[in-house]
Formats: sequence, C-alpha cells, structure tokens
Amino acid sequence: MKNTFGNGLSLTVFGESHGEAVGVVLDGIAPGLAVREESIRAALTRRRPCGAYSTGRIEDDNYRILSGVKNGLTTGAPLALIVENKNIKNEDYEGDFIPRPAHADYPAHVKYHGFEDRAGGGHFSGRVTAPIVAVCAIIEDALREKLGITIGTHILSLHGIYDEKMRGTKEEVEKLASLAFPVLSDAVGDRMKEEILRARESGDSVGGVLESAIVGVPAGLGEPWFDSVEGVLSHLLFSVGGIKGVSFGEGFALSEMLGSEANDPYAFEGGEVRTQKNANGGILGGLTNGMPILVRCAVKPTPSIQRAQRSVNLDTMEETLLEVRGRHDGAIVHRVASVVNACLAFGIADLLVTRYGTDVLREGL
Repeated sequence: MKNTFGNGLSLTVFGESHGEAVGVVLDGIAPGLAVREESIRAALTRRRPCGAYSTGRIEDDNYRILSGVKNGLTTGAPLALIVENKNIKNEDYEGDFIPRPAHADYPAHVKYHGFEDRAGGGHFSGRVTAPIVAVCAIIEDALREKLGITIGTHILSLHGIYDEKMRGTKEEVEKLASLAFPVLSDAVGDRMKEEILRARESGDSVGGVLESAIVGVPAGLGEPWFDSVEGVLSHLLFSVGGIKGVSFGEGFALSEMLGSEANDPYAFEGGEVRTQKNANGGILGGLTNGMPILVRCAVKPTPSIQRAQRSVNLDTMEETLLEVRGRHDGAIVHRVASVVNACLAFGIADLLVTRYGTDVLREGL
C-alpha cells in the first residue's frame, strides 16, 4: 500500500474514516518554521461541512501534534499530526456487504481480500484529507512569508453554473482565503448553493470544477520529464478522492486553438521577463516560467446518494438494490477546495526543497 509522497519532502498518511484518528507524518521539513494554531484551525474549518448542503457528520477536528514541534516551531524531526474521529457510526456500515456504486468499496475488497475496514470508506475516505490540510497549513504559511507564494482555489463551475475565471492575481487569492464556500462572485455562490440543495432534496448530488492559482512561484522549478511540475501536481491531485480530471492553463481548449492563439508572447515588465497572457498556465517544458500557475480539477458528484441504486450483495452473491445509509454531502466540491490548496502547497514546497535544499522554506531565496 503506497501512502507516502514526495522527494525533498515526504508526506505519509494513515488512519480510517471511522477509526480512532487519521493522521500524517511530514518528514524533511526545515527546522524553525512557525506552527500557528490559528492557521491550522482556519484550514480545517474551510474543509469542514458547512450549511444544509453538507454532510450531517460534524467533527470538531481536534488535532494533536505528536512530534516535530517545540515552542511553536518545527524542530526538523518528522512531524506527526493526528486528527481525532469522534462522530462515528460504524453501525451504518454493518450487515451484508453491498458495494456502494462509484465508491472504492469493491476494488478495495478485491485488493485486500476482505480484511479492509469498509466503514465510511475506511482508508479511502475523504476524512483522511483532514490531517493533510492541517499539516500543509504550516507549509502554506512558510511559502507565503518566506517566498511570497500564495495559493487560492474557487469553484469555477457547478452543474452548469459558472463563476468568473481567475486571472491569477494576489488579490483574488487573498479574497478566497477567508471563504468557506469559495467563489469570486457572491451572487453566483448563492445560485450554486441553491443548486446543491435542489439536488439533495431529490436524493441526488452534483459535482463541479475547481480552479486554482499559485502566485509568486519563481521560474525554473521542476524537471523536464518524469517530475515535471504538471506531473508532480497532478499526481498529488489525483490522489484526492473525487478528482477525476486535472488540466493546466487553458487545458483541453489549447487543442482547438491555432499556435498563434495558444502561444504566450514574452515581454519585459519592470525589468522582469513576463508573458503577455497565460494560456499555458505558468508551465512550459515541465518547468515554471514565473507566471501564475493555473490549475483546474474536475470533481465528481458525491457518490453516496439517497436514491436506490443497482449493486450486488457479495455475501449472498445476488443482484440487489442499495439504499445508502449514513450522512453525506449534496456536493463535496467546496470542501475539496481546501484539500487542493494543501496538495498544491505541498507539491510546490517539494519542488522548491528538491532544487534549493531544505532550508529554503525558512530562509527564502
């Protein structure tokens, strides 16, 4: 089972949805980085359910740092962090084993020969993203304060409702940082929430597209082939349950353009080399070019819905109808935004550490 990611830094995840806790071990982190309670709490709050359009499973997300921090600063030793699970209901997943459509239940059962913890999806649950979000809040602070790198994500579209496209400005990122339902247009956000409620009232769910901007990344990060910036970030993002598509810049739309439309001409701005537009999303040849990195993620509808769905009973070996029990979101796209920010922060930090060394997060460039 592969639960570790990273080169210069490494992040290992552990735990199950309805177990005692979920957690991470962050290794390779520089000593002397500030660990702020308010930053970790704010990140966890953005990931938590909010409003009638979210799951009824509300966790306090009490976290504990077990090692790697002293007097509010990282020590340089492995940083172990757990987030406790309190509001659990294993009984919702007892009885005959009927795999939930679009969940990992069946392939996990085959891979682990029936020994997996399937309550709430077990190790495959989105609950495991909580400690990732918590520990990456430390990294986000270091990127912002020492390197001037900021990250923001909004809901670009939800079931046919569209927000404004990001330009990749620091102002956009700062606005999104404080929003539990991240959109650039408040009016569009209200329409999206109404759409989630309509789907939920009919026993269904909706998905959406997230758009992210990473602002302030220096040129020259990444490797030209197997550790390209797109490759590293996509690997992280595709590890998040529910994300089924990742693109950079104009993505698939580039295939329909002429070269003269798809190319980003260079110019000098304030003595620095910049491109006059950013169709390629800040990455060329697998390397950053100094422009904002623009990323889009397709997030599928929440697979647990209240409608009866066809499945199979693996205990009786019969086809059956499944009515999912438990507490579920009408959409997860707004909650996934905080997880995307965390993954992008870790990916950029790993690329920086790989090129410049461990202390770049403490000392800057």
